[in-house]
Parts: sequence; C-alpha cells; structure tokens
Amino acid sequence: MYRIPGFHFEDHLFRLPLDHDDPAGGAIEVFGREVHSGDGAHRDRPWLVFLQGGPGFESPRPLASGGWLSKAIERYRVLLLDQRGTGRSTPQTPENITALGDAAAQAEHLARFRADAIVRDCEAIRRELGIERWTVLGQSFGGFCAVHYLSAAPDGLAGVMITGGLPGLDNGAEDVYRRTYPLTRSKNQQLFERFPELEARARAVFERLERGDVTLPCGDALSPERLQLVGSQLGFSYGAAQLHYLFERAFVPGTDSLSRSFLRGVEGLQSFDTNPFYAILHEACYAQGGATAWAAHRVREEFPEFDPAAASQAPLFTGEMVYPWFLEQFGALQSLRGVGERLAEKSDWPALYDPEVLGRNRVPVAALVYHDDMFVPADLSIETAGRIKGLDPWITNEHEHDGLRADGANVFEKLHARL
Repeated sequence: MYRIPGFHFEDHLFRLPLDHDDPAGGAIEVFGREVHSGDGAHRDRPWLVFLQGGPGFESPRPLASGGWLSKAIERYRVLLLDQRGTGRSTPQTPENITALGDAAAQAEHLARFRADAIVRDCEAIRRELGIERWTVLGQSFGGFCAVHYLSAAPDGLAGVMITGGLPGLDNGAEDVYRRTYPLTRSKNQQLFERFPELEARARAVFERLERGDVTLPCGDALSPERLQLVGSQLGFSYGAAQLHYLFERAFVPGTDSLSRSFLRGVEGLQSFDTNPFYAILHEACYAQGGATAWAAHRVREEFPEFDPAAASQAPLFTGEMVYPWFLEQFGALQSLRGVGERLAEKSDWPALYDPEVLGRNRVPVAALVYHDDMFVPADLSIETAGRIKGLDPWITNEHEHDGLRADGANVFEKLHARL
C-alpha cells in the first residue's frame, strides 16, 4: 500500500487467459490500481471499476487529489484498470508484437484485445476479488466497453455510468467518420474565428513542410498530413488555445526554420508509437461483421478540404482518424505495417452489442452525451440511449469530450445522482 495526499493505493495483478475460450492457450497479466480513502470505512464500500478511453491507453496515474476520483472514493473502492495490452497489463509494444511471428499470427493475437475481451477480463477480476456486482464508469472507448458489458454480462453490474461513450449499436466506421469529418471541420472554423492570426501561421507552416527536410526530435520526418493530426486536440476543452500557443512560436525568429519547441510540441501530441493499439485497432472498435478497410482514409475523399495536397488553402486539421500511412511515417510503427493491413482486412469480427438484451436492460445506467462531441457523434449516442431500457441521457454543451477530466467532480456528482 502507498499513498499521496488524499488517496491510498493498492496494486493488483491478475493472471488471466489470453483467450477466455481457450484457458490453456496462454496467459496475460492485467493490472489494476485500487484507490480508496484509507479511512477504514472504505472496506465496506462497493466497488467501481474505471474503463479508460482509447482504445490502447492505460488508466490515469493520479498525481494529486481532486477531480472525479476524489468524489468517487467517498462512495466506492475504485479500481483503475489498465485494459489488456496497456500500461502494466502485459503491454503490447511493436517489439513484442513482431516477435509473435508473421502478420497473420500477429493479427490473430491482437484480435483478442477488443472490448469483448476487456469485459471478460473485468468479469474474471470481479469474481477473483469476490465482488457480487460492481459499478462501471466508462469514458469514451471505456463507454463502448460498458455498453458491451450491459449486452454480455449484465448480472455482474450494479450500475453503469458513461461519459462521452455511447456508441452506435449498428453503425460501422464509415457512418462514424461521415459525421466526425464535418464536426472536425466546424471545430477548425471555430479555432480560426477565435484566433484570427493562427490561420496564416498554420498556412506558412504547411507551406514550409511541402518543401520537405523537416525532422521531428524523434527522427521521423514531419509531413503536412502528420502535422494535421494535432487537430485531435480540438475535441478537448483546452485544445484551441493549445494550438494557438503551439503555432505562435512555430518559426525561429527571422528564418523559415521551424523551432525546436514547435517540433517537440507537435511530437508530444502524437502518442501512436507508445500506444500502438490506437493506430492499428482503433477502427476495429467499430467493426461488427465487416472489414473496416481504413474507413477514415476512404471517407476523407468525400471531404476534400482535409486533403493535405489542397492547392488553394492550407488543409484543415484532422481529428480522431487513423490512416494507413501511420505505419510508414511513424518510424516505431513501421514493423506493424503487415499486421495493420491484416486487421483492416479482417471481416469476421463478432458483434459487440445485443439490442434485444439492451432493450430489456434492468441495470441502472446514466450516460452523459456531449452535444458538440467531435469524436463520438451525439446523434448516434442519443439514438443508442433510446434503445437501452431505463437510460435517460444527460445531454449538454457545457463540456467537450474531456468533461470528466476538465470538470470531473461536477460531472461525477451529476452523473452519479442519475443512478
């Protein structure tokens, strides 16, 4: 046990099957960090498991008390779960993925790291801890996992809270991107209206990148399309200001050379190399019975304003989209090109949601839908809310996709009250 002011922690490591249908076929470790108040009363409190957004990101590492977690431990013992393959849960890095064999073997292995396997891990952990039922809090992709949990194992749930993570039950990746490209375009427009000088600065940087020979501190070349990826920050409450500050020092004064602070800032906003699931399994989180086939890349042709080769103006920043060129331009991901293509071509993904089970749901569910969410389209979330019995969504434009992080105490209290 260890602590920082306001939180007490206990680490748990669970040895679980890689494939829950084949317990003899290999094992992985899954890590969970228990957080509680340390006042003795915590031993009698029910459990809440937190499922992080992503896919492919570990659970938060608390540095100080506050936010939603401080409110949660007043009522719960909280388990911050590193979903399989992330953080301290047998991490899946480019090095150990390529060690699995050829692309076919790698794809077969990684197909076991979606929401369905994460939920089965949760159920195994719940039983090992001797918990009859627990509450789930799912943020973004963690909400996708929670909806699968309601479909596949509702008897293990005392309640579910979801923030920015109600998926379309029947919608594929193309349906999502045909909504998120226009949402991202709107966020770009708001960015340039708020910071009028930024558009000219961005255009100058894109023009410089078109000439080539710009290298990031990690050694990768910085291309126009890679710079566009910083637009993912526009889905967060602080994102527009963050890009304004990033670009205001883009050039070394008096030269056309991009500054080291700018290049390091761009690199710091791109974690695909340290969290490779986001690059190669992101679109798979939408897949149910068909191949995703790099959906974001294909759908972008319908929105030429995002084309990095656009001649009339600087291209718009992109959002939560992944592209096949990730596996070429990110040096750390080049070894995953074969498995990335295999996963994009995979067409036998099992269904993740059961509308019939959800339609007769008896688990208390509270869900926050961000009206202006750039990543999870609100119309799909609202439709899904209407198909989960007993779910009355809290729909608000007070927050962006990071509401749980930006205003966590308030969001948690309001959402919990709805349970």
